[in-house]
Amino acid sequence: MKPEQENLASRKLLQDRNLHIIFSITLMAVMGVASLTPAFPKIIKELNITPRDIGLLITAFTVPGVFLTPILGMLADRFGRKRVLAPSLFLFALAGGACALVQDFHLLLILRFFQGIGAAALPAINVALIGDLYTGRERDAAMGYNTSVLSLGVASYPALGGLLAAADWHYPFFLPLLALPVGFFVLFQLKNPEPKKNRPFKGYLDGIWQAVRQREVVVLFLASLITFIILYGSYLTYFPLLLSQTFQASTPLIGLIMSAMACIMALTSSQMGRLAKYYSKKKLLIVAYFLYAVSLSMIPFAPNLPVLLIPVFLFGVAQGLNIPSVQTMLAALAPLEYRASFMAVNGTILRLGQTLGPLLMGIFFMLWGTDGAFYAGVGCALFMLATLGLLL
Repeated sequence: MKPEQENLASRKLLQDRNLHIIFSITLMAVMGVASLTPAFPKIIKELNITPRDIGLLITAFTVPGVFLTPILGMLADRFGRKRVLAPSLFLFALAGGACALVQDFHLLLILRFFQGIGAAALPAINVALIGDLYTGRERDAAMGYNTSVLSLGVASYPALGGLLAAADWHYPFFLPLLALPVGFFVLFQLKNPEPKKNRPFKGYLDGIWQAVRQREVVVLFLASLITFIILYGSYLTYFPLLLSQTFQASTPLIGLIMSAMACIMALTSSQMGRLAKYYSKKKLLIVAYFLYAVSLSMIPFAPNLPVLLIPVFLFGVAQGLNIPSVQTMLAALAPLEYRASFMAVNGTILRLGQTLGPLLMGIFFMLWGTDGAFYAGVGCALFMLATLGLLL
C-alpha cells in the first residue's frame, strides 16, 4: 500500500464512529483510579483516616474485577456486548458520582465497590469490540490507537484530578458521570456484530477451554502477566522511590517523568498499523522485552535525571509495542462467540500481575534494595524473551 493510501486508510479509521465510542469507553475504564489519587491527601485530612486506610479506596474498586471480569465476559458472549457494556457504564457513573455526595469513609468504600463492579467489564469487552469490528492491519491500527488513548488518559487524569481536588476533594468523584452519555452512545450509536447464542452452555465452556489451551494463547497470557508484574512492580512502585530518595525529585517532577513514559507509549502504539506492515507481532514482542531488559538494567547506573530519561524513553517504547501486540494477537485467536470471555481471562491475568508485581518486587527490594527490584524486572523480561523465542 502506498503512503498516500495508508494515510487515507488511517484517516478513514479514525473517523469511524464505532472507534470513537470505543475510545470513550477506554477513557472511562482508566478513570477510576488515575483521577482520584491526587485527592488522597485531602481525603485523609477531611475524613480523619490514616494513610494506610486510603489505599482501601483503590482496593475496593479493583477487587470486583478480579472475580467478575470472566463472568461478565461470558455474559457478553452469550447475550451480547451492549447488554453488558451499557448497564456497566451506568453503574460506574452513578456509583462513582454518588461518591461526591458522601462524607462517611465506610459509605465511600461501599460506593467504590459498586463502581468497581461497573468498571469490571469495560477493558475486556472494549478490546473484544475491536476484534469484532476490525480485521487485519485495520485491527492492528485500531488496537494501537486505543492503547494510545489509554496512555494519554493515564498521563492526563492525575493532572485533571489534581486541579479538581485543589478546589474540593469531592470534585474528582463527579468525573465518572461522563460515563452516562457514553452508555447511551453504546446503546443507540454503536454498530457492532453480536455473537449468536446458538450453542448449549456446556458446549460454550468446552469451546472456551479448547481455545485458551492453545500454546500460543498460553504464551500470550504469560506475557500479559509478566508485563504487568514489571510495570506495577519494578516501574510504578520502585521507580518513584528511586527518583525521590536518590535524586531528591519533587512530587510534581516525579509525576511529570512518569507521565512522559505514558506519552512515549501513546506515540509508539499509535504507529502499530505501520509497524505491523513491516514486522511480525512476534518480532515486535521480542523487541519490547529486549527494551524492558535494557531500560531496567540502565536505571541503577543513571548518574543524573537527564540520563535517567533514556531508560524512561525505552520503557515507554517497550510498552507501546507490547500491549497492542498482545491484545491484537489474542483478539485474532479468539472466535467471535468466545472473544469477550477470552479477553476477560486476559483482563483477570492483568489484574493478577498488578497485584503480584509490588509483592514480588518487594521481596527483592528487602534483599537488595531498590536496585534489586529493577534487576528482578530485568530477569522477568529475559525470561519472557526466552519463552517467546522457544514457544511462539
